[in-house]
Amino acid sequence: MAILSFSISQNILSPRHSRHRLKARALQLPIQITCSAFRDGGKLEESSAGFREMRNVACGILAVWAVATASPVIAANPRLPPLSTEPNRCERAFVGNTIGQANGVYDKAIDLRFCDYTNEKNNLKGKSLAAALMSDAKFDGADMTEVVMSKAYAVGASFKGVDFSNAVLDRVNFGKANLQGAVFRNTVLSGSTFDEAQLEDAVFEDTIIGYIDLQKICRNTTISDEGRAELGCR
Repeated sequence: MAILSFSISQNILSPRHSRHRLKARALQLPIQITCSAFRDGGKLEESSAGFREMRNVACGILAVWAVATASPVIAANPRLPPLSTEPNRCERAFVGNTIGQANGVYDKAIDLRFCDYTNEKNNLKGKSLAAALMSDAKFDGADMTEVVMSKAYAVGASFKGVDFSNAVLDRVNFGKANLQGAVFRNTVLSGSTFDEAQLEDAVFEDTIIGYIDLQKICRNTTISDEGRAELGCR
């Protein structure tokens, strides 16, 4: 009976944790793997082409396993800047940003985190909020028709009943946002994500969305049957 044995040598130091970040202090690769074969206590001659092939396949599988299990995987959350201390930072939404709308370029960061725009019907329409930070802000009942929110970060924000008609919501992160009853009529949703967002009773009439983005949003189980029909979910 032939026995395939192996040895592994590696030098990896464990990642060092800190309160604000995770650092891998040292990682030395590749891992060295040595394979050998024995029969009845003696080393087996590798004269058989079939055996050599079997050994190479086994060692290849072992190498993939070893690298996969030894390499640390670090899942980093987006690193947001500190909350702006500007006294009138919430009012900046009423001015918006007029440069680099498509690419989320701005002359000064628009920090709207924790701001309250509930039932704001006049001052947000048509504004450019490129790359705005909106997490945990409240826009419930606001009129946000024709707004441009390229690359905005709206994780955890509330947009219940917001009218986004004719808006450009390009590459916006709506993760865990409350969008119940929001109106996306003739709205561009290219590249936007809705992971764990609440989309009950949202209106998607004539929404402009790519095929891949459509597949992703259709996985959201909170969308009503009517909304799924408007989107064309299958």
